[in-house]
Amino acid sequence: MPGDLVSVLKERMVLLDGAMGTMLQERGMQPGQCPELFGVENPALLREIHNLYIEAGADIIQTNTFGGNASKLSEYGLEDRVEEINAEAVRIARETSRGRAWVAASIGPTGRLLSPMSWRQ
Repeated sequence: MPGDLVSVLKERMVLLDGAMGTMLQERGMQPGQCPELFGVENPALLREIHNLYIEAGADIIQTNTFGGNASKLSEYGLEDRVEEINAEAVRIARETSRGRAWVAASIGPTGRLLSPMSWRQ
């Protein structure tokens, strides 16, 4: 790793990477495709994106796992592949980083309400 993150934060600001979905779309991901699966099925593209952010100065790259939860993946019929997809996305990010940047998990919302809501609530 590039050093102890807490120590580095005491000395300077750290930079995170940028949007992953937009970069995947620019590289061929079609509307309605699952970004997490697209990245796993196209590891060279995922590595390219991570490398671009590192070369641009990112201290931290995020895994391509924003929608990698069972609820979100079920929209694509992939709820039984949660662990596989997330583990591969993490492996690709860590392998690409090669100690040049920290790797952080990207964890997004499920996109579902915990209970039904009405206008009065």
